[in-house]
Amino acid sequence: MPVKLLFVADPLESFKTTKDTTFAMMREAAARGHALLACTPQDLRWRRGEPVTGVAREIRLTGDVHDWFTTVRSAPVALRDMGAVLMRKDPPFDSEYFYATHLLGQAEREGARVFNKPAALRDHPEKLAILEFAQFIAPTLVTRSEADVKAFHTEHGDIILKPLDGMGGSGIFRVGPDGLNLGSIVETLNRGGAQTLMVQKYLSAITLGDKRVLVIGGQPVPYCLARIPQGREIRGNLAVGGKGVAQPLTPRDREIAETLGPTLAARGLLLVGLDVIGDSLTEINVTSPTCFQEITQQTGFDVARVFVDALEAALRG
Repeated sequence: MPVKLLFVADPLESFKTTKDTTFAMMREAAARGHALLACTPQDLRWRRGEPVTGVAREIRLTGDVHDWFTTVRSAPVALRDMGAVLMRKDPPFDSEYFYATHLLGQAEREGARVFNKPAALRDHPEKLAILEFAQFIAPTLVTRSEADVKAFHTEHGDIILKPLDGMGGSGIFRVGPDGLNLGSIVETLNRGGAQTLMVQKYLSAITLGDKRVLVIGGQPVPYCLARIPQGREIRGNLAVGGKGVAQPLTPRDREIAETLGPTLAARGLLLVGLDVIGDSLTEINVTSPTCFQEITQQTGFDVARVFVDALEAALRG
């Protein structure tokens, strides 16, 4: 039965429809007759005596690559009156994102169905969530201490340092055995000990790609997207020029996904993007996982169809 789907996302005008995952979700949902509405987190509000509302645009898809939607109407809507609310705002997970999850949590208490669940978004910061599944990760350190970082470097020789609030590969540094600029990099990332950072052993398998493994409704998509660094770049992120190559899951990819999937789904995470380098889990992405279109275009496996199937099943459950 068709329902109203409210997407809480970045402005529609910023979408690149040839690769945007939220657009792929919208296109599949519209093909099934669901009504599409969209707003940004800035459009959410709550007032005593009223439900959480969002000033939302009801849209129709045009089929055009550039002018891809038309606005039917724009008006405040109560989130509890929607069939589902999909939180698809891109990172960073900053204070405003945090506040938005609390508004969405209040909407849940009023009867809204929100995916991914707001409390689960808060409980699974994308870099730190891997700590729970240490059996799958490479040697990793989370600290503010420069001395700890230097000791970790002495032990492992070749390391990656990254901020906990980065996205798209921003702020990632590699320090080799010579330790060149390690002190300066730590100072930059930890801001004189005021900010926590993550340090991991460098994984040479990054040259084969940083794999995005999608898990939908607790089940892995059978293909991942290996984001392969180009030139002298160490980062495979598509945002910094990595090349995306779809490939079947390896047995290890599947082991990781099948172990984590049911646990994360039970916590209200309908869609998760696991990042795997070689045999090691490096991140658990829950805010706005991507790569639907790249996988579908290269393999023919319709990821958006599987996602909307899972969403509809969740709404029936």
